[in-house]
Amino acid sequence: MLPPFSTEPYVNFNEPGPRAKMAEALKLVESRLGRTYPLIIAGEHVETDKTFDSINPGDTDQVIGTFNKCTAELAKKAVESANEAFETWRFVPAETRARYLLKAARICRDRIYELSAWMVYEEGKNWIEAYADMCEGIDFLEFYAREAVRYDRPQGLTPWPGEENDYFYIPLGAGVAIPPWNFPFAIMAGITAAPIVAGNTVCLKPATPAPAIAYQLVEIFEQLNLPPGVLNFIPGSGSEIGDILVDHPRTRFINFTGSVEVGTRIFRRASAVHPPQIWLKRTVLEMGGKDFMAADETADVDCFVEDVTVAAFGYQGQKCSAGSRVIVHSGIYDEVVEKLSERVPEIVTHDVTEWIDGPAVNNHGPVITKESYDKILSYIEIGKKEGRLLCGGKPAKVIGREGYYIEPTIFVDVPPDARVAQEEIFGPVTVVVKAKDFDDIVRIANSTMFGLTGAFYSKSRENLERARRELHVGNLYLNRKCTGALVDVQPFGGFNMSGTDSKAGGRDYLLLFLQGKSVSEKI
Repeated sequence: MLPPFSTEPYVNFNEPGPRAKMAEALKLVESRLGRTYPLIIAGEHVETDKTFDSINPGDTDQVIGTFNKCTAELAKKAVESANEAFETWRFVPAETRARYLLKAARICRDRIYELSAWMVYEEGKNWIEAYADMCEGIDFLEFYAREAVRYDRPQGLTPWPGEENDYFYIPLGAGVAIPPWNFPFAIMAGITAAPIVAGNTVCLKPATPAPAIAYQLVEIFEQLNLPPGVLNFIPGSGSEIGDILVDHPRTRFINFTGSVEVGTRIFRRASAVHPPQIWLKRTVLEMGGKDFMAADETADVDCFVEDVTVAAFGYQGQKCSAGSRVIVHSGIYDEVVEKLSERVPEIVTHDVTEWIDGPAVNNHGPVITKESYDKILSYIEIGKKEGRLLCGGKPAKVIGREGYYIEPTIFVDVPPDARVAQEEIFGPVTVVVKAKDFDDIVRIANSTMFGLTGAFYSKSRENLERARRELHVGNLYLNRKCTGALVDVQPFGGFNMSGTDSKAGGRDYLLLFLQGKSVSEKI
């Protein structure tokens, strides 16, 4: 009997013990940078004619690793290998499948500082953001293992005279997991492990800026002797192999987290039936947000300002849940703006392989790629025309490092229909919008095409109850920030163009990779 699920605890890097362990882990990982990694298909390590480098975004001269690049033919082979492995994996008992995840979680827990260090180098995460990423990934492994066992139990039915009736769940088949780079362990582990523990097989195409940390998990499953073909590792260009993976007639599902542009393309292409395909493919799509932090005139301003700072600028604003819109009642608007102008410049942009004492958000690193860097700076120029620049607004310099650093940036007096208030920027940029009253807060909050997360601050019970009903997001937080969902505490997923509301880390998530079968026998 497994103990009840509980979330993995965080550490405090302002304390000497965790700080020493992380410093040691960073040295270990640094000694392992620059290696070359293969594809893994049907258990075989495969090299190709083309490779690409994973680069440290905070020090672009530093190569994290060189990765063989999956070709179109190898992508097809990976799906076919996964389909072949499915014919035996689907009959492996759920408890046996769950043990692979539980053992992987144990290894990750033992190596948590080392695996966190990989993300500090590869994704420019500060120490606590990387550590929290690992904690969430471990939580997914632990929780989905328990869920697989729960779903494997007999399902209750109404008895019928003269018949023995059963209802149970069976897996779908071979599928594709396409994770993002911003939660490169947590989301990658979750969208990969959930279908596997449910009895499916997976082709994992990691995000191009984040293959090294993904390889660590694949290697862990290799060490645990996960059967060949159950998990295939195929890094490569989405433009070269993405459509092939989605279109393949043996692909049964696509589990994706990323942009609206790519997600809607997957949705369209997955709807086509390619002979000899005899099923409709399932798509599980999480596609981002334009999330809000809102406060009425009764809110605790100091608490709100600190939470806005963390929600807007944690991991450089590179979260689909980031508080990129701040909606403030006119009665406290000036006070909030003044306090943000004092608090946000305290954030220190620096090389995140080091740690600076103080709030975690003050450890501010690079954005992920040159493409992202250029996009964010272009939005800053748009913001200068649409609102008033309060702070930030330009590239940041870090002595001794050539990286993609941008100052934490706030625009105020921004119209709710401005581009910077409507479009996902995915960087350290937030906008402040003034609202006349509670009705105006609701109107502005619900005015984008997204519906992922939002937070509302108030001491008014009436307004808090109305917020529950009227603010249309998949994850609504009252008097707390809009980031930081925990597995099985706040199941995560959004409405509208934020995706299919898959509720990762929730108790119905595994159903997305299962189908119900009813069997009746006359007695």
